[in-house]
Amino acid sequence: MRDALEVLEVLAVPAVLVAVAAGLWAWRRYHYRSFWLAVGFPLIALSVRVSWRRVALGCGLTKKRQCWWFTTVPGAIASTGLVKVRRRFQRVAVDTKPFMWLPLPTRHGWRVTLHTLEGQTPGDYADAAERLAHSWGVHAVRVSSPRPGRVVLMATMRDPLVTVDHLPPSTDLLKVTVGRLETGQPWVIDFRTVPHWINAGATQSGKSNLANALIVGLAPQPVALVGFDLKGGVEFTPYAPRLSALATSRTESVDLLCDLVGLMIDRMGLCRQASARNIWQLPPAIRPVPVVVLVDELAELYLMADKSEKEEIAKTSTALLRVAQLGRAFGIYLFCCGQRIGSDLGPGVTALRAQCSGRICHRVNDPETATMTLGDLDPAALISARAIAAETPGVAIVAGQDGQWYRARSFYVTEATAEHAARTHAHLTPAWDEITTHLPQPVTA
Repeated sequence: MRDALEVLEVLAVPAVLVAVAAGLWAWRRYHYRSFWLAVGFPLIALSVRVSWRRVALGCGLTKKRQCWWFTTVPGAIASTGLVKVRRRFQRVAVDTKPFMWLPLPTRHGWRVTLHTLEGQTPGDYADAAERLAHSWGVHAVRVSSPRPGRVVLMATMRDPLVTVDHLPPSTDLLKVTVGRLETGQPWVIDFRTVPHWINAGATQSGKSNLANALIVGLAPQPVALVGFDLKGGVEFTPYAPRLSALATSRTESVDLLCDLVGLMIDRMGLCRQASARNIWQLPPAIRPVPVVVLVDELAELYLMADKSEKEEIAKTSTALLRVAQLGRAFGIYLFCCGQRIGSDLGPGVTALRAQCSGRICHRVNDPETATMTLGDLDPAALISARAIAAETPGVAIVAGQDGQWYRARSFYVTEATAEHAARTHAHLTPAWDEITTHLPQPVTA
């Protein structure tokens, strides 16, 4: 009997351990958020604080400082030949690590605030971000600086963009939820905040999918959609029921751009008469409908086969630039897409890029397009853009509305879904003739 009890006691310990392990696995599997806050994060936070000194030293983030310290110095030599040592209190150079606050949990990892040392800048920590990620065994570490002397490290334990679930659509005017940021927050394109966007990406990178998501989000809103499809209309023609106007060639584009410039000038006069700085200060009864301009294959507006097209390209470039410079206050917004956006297309593209504060860069085939799209942002954004894999369509580097850049991924929106949205909300489409009815004829760019 005693032997049986001893056997049961021996087997009970492994059984309890297996049961605990199975319970923890189930907890993590079916309710990861509470498991992370209760178990995972405290262990990670303790590990980060304990390892910070050697991690900072290994990543080159420490500084030599003179401190008073007890050291051992050689003393007299004994008759046996052994060197006697003695302890002495003196100033020595020691490696000092940046002060670290307590880590705080986030949805996909943790963040921690550091005090920079003398002579350090946020760029020093951004350069060491990849080394920090490998040292702590996390997916990525992002660096930001909320104020001078402070650096925030944002660590993600696993890539949140592997799968992107659909979020509820935004109910605000000119605001569309198109995907998710790497922080776990919704990726929102808000034309009221950032009026003009450049969307660059190679074939099958997710560029057209993002345009589909925009059409689905804007279709039920009281806005006018205008399309420029320089692929002969194959991209935007299926969405024609929801488009107030569509240009499928450069000649049609010139005429439509002239209409947009004339519309902008007409709204200038309306705002001047009402002593308003923009259309949003006008009374709702006389406020004109907002216009969102979708441009596909931007480079086709600037490519010149022979000198006979030079004047037409100049008109197109000037009109589009005028819309970008002045259109925001008068309710005209741009979303320009292209596979190839480079300075070799001419000064018009460079000037247009300067007016587009919204930047989205999917996977591209050449570094020039990434530089043209993201070149005036953090250099780390260029590195991340060039590292986007072909197996992850929809992933992009996006300049956020807070002035920072993020990895993001758009929802998968099929052409059939976008076509259904265009047909369903076709009754909301303002007629282009009604929008431009007050324009003088002819309109010149």
